[in-house]
Amino acid sequence: MTTFTELGVDQDMVDALAGEGIVDAFPIQEQTIPLAISGQDIIGQAKTGTGKTFGFGLPLLQRIGTDPEPGVQALIVVPTRELCVQVYEDLELAAKNRGATVVPIYGGKAYEGQIEQLKAGAQIVVGTPGRLLDLASQRLLNLGNVREMVLDEADKMLDLGFLADIEKLFAKTPATRHTMLFSATMPGTIVTLARRFMSKPIHIRATDPDEGQMQANIEHIVYRAHSLDKDEVIGRILQAEGRGKTVIFMRTKRAAAKLQEELTDRGFNAASVHGDLNQDQRERAMAAFKAGKKEILIATDVAARGIDVDDVTHVINHTVPDDEKTYLHRVGRTGRAGRTGTAVTFVDWDDLHKWALINKALDFGVPEPVETYSSSPHLFEDLKIPEGTKGRLKATPVKERAPRSGSRSSESGEDRGEGGSRTRSRSRTRSANPQGRGRHEAHGHDQHGHDSEGGGEPGAPLPGSPEETGEATSTRRRRRRRRGGAGRSASGEAQTSTESAGGDPAPSAE
Repeated sequence: MTTFTELGVDQDMVDALAGEGIVDAFPIQEQTIPLAISGQDIIGQAKTGTGKTFGFGLPLLQRIGTDPEPGVQALIVVPTRELCVQVYEDLELAAKNRGATVVPIYGGKAYEGQIEQLKAGAQIVVGTPGRLLDLASQRLLNLGNVREMVLDEADKMLDLGFLADIEKLFAKTPATRHTMLFSATMPGTIVTLARRFMSKPIHIRATDPDEGQMQANIEHIVYRAHSLDKDEVIGRILQAEGRGKTVIFMRTKRAAAKLQEELTDRGFNAASVHGDLNQDQRERAMAAFKAGKKEILIATDVAARGIDVDDVTHVINHTVPDDEKTYLHRVGRTGRAGRTGTAVTFVDWDDLHKWALINKALDFGVPEPVETYSSSPHLFEDLKIPEGTKGRLKATPVKERAPRSGSRSSESGEDRGEGGSRTRSRSRTRSANPQGRGRHEAHGHDQHGHDSEGGGEPGAPLPGSPEETGEATSTRRRRRRRRGGAGRSASGEAQTSTESAGGDPAPSAE
């Protein structure tokens, strides 16, 4: 391994990193730092988590000097708030022994504090495009003296529709600046952008550090579980031997909030990060998770871009990701820094086509995920869960539990029957649990073929089951007769539409 000293990094920054146990450079840093220090424009092709922040951050800090004059001299543009905070924290660490001041500029936070730091003479700005342009248009952010500019995760910014904003930011900086662009992929639009705004850039491609080893360090387990049983399965996985910090990925922000409530009720120490929380709440949750005050983090994909924690032991995909890139990004939260990790993925029946594409792209060899319940013996065996474990740490008397409202029913497109198998070959198949009625063995559909309501208490009768007959059923039927068939159909459609609308909107990175 190459040290930062050998790469020509100033001693004060080497000491600052060494104080945090960071001594050896990653491949992208080895290739980038010497060239960037010399002033060479760079296109770095590297994925999230490969160490590229120090790859551009250390040269940037070194080039503006140990005690730079007041005023913005370096600009780092990032696509999301969470990544903005992460990059800011890394640069703050590296610059702690020198006079340069770093300030994060992003939406969701009050303007006043950011403006005060700019007026105080901050030299390095890390920001998201919208807030940067906003402050620049108000002449509160002067980019006319920028001599170091970095565009991080350029392809993500393209996906989020920030291309026009990026071009405006480039136009506000001097043409003679030193520029570095980093992107996991290189679509034609990014290449065109680089040609327009960079001077004879060198293209550096770097794989993930120990990429083959990283995959070998992660055990991939894939199940087809069922909506009524998911919470119980997760509760049991969270009691697996050796289970440490755990990230659970959700498809929608409403589902993330609901699972946090459910796990807290079951006695688990969980926090969540999603779009319905304000920025302060998200940052507090992330800080609590990093510090170990919360051991479980429930997150949507957009919010998860700021998760940079080395000691995550388990990742759980509550629903299958949309594609193999998202899958790798999610499971890459575990198995870091040479540690081992476990990734568990639930595949809904309706999402088997997505899993088929991921399975093919990543060559898992698991076309048919095995049907799995909370009582399945192979669940306990695969995840090293002690025999007899239930999905609840503390028992809450039934009379004290809050009644379940309609809002806790399964989400359209999210909580339908799921399941899977692990990546090693399995020939066995699982049929329905013969007991079949309890919360833990339910199939996710009632006898009429409708989606069953999730989140019921243990032992509660399923809708349409023999237990739920008699007076309650008669009352429901009488009410339906009063409304009439058409009204009942319209009501049902309206409810489905409302449930479907509960997903995350297009991510607002600002």
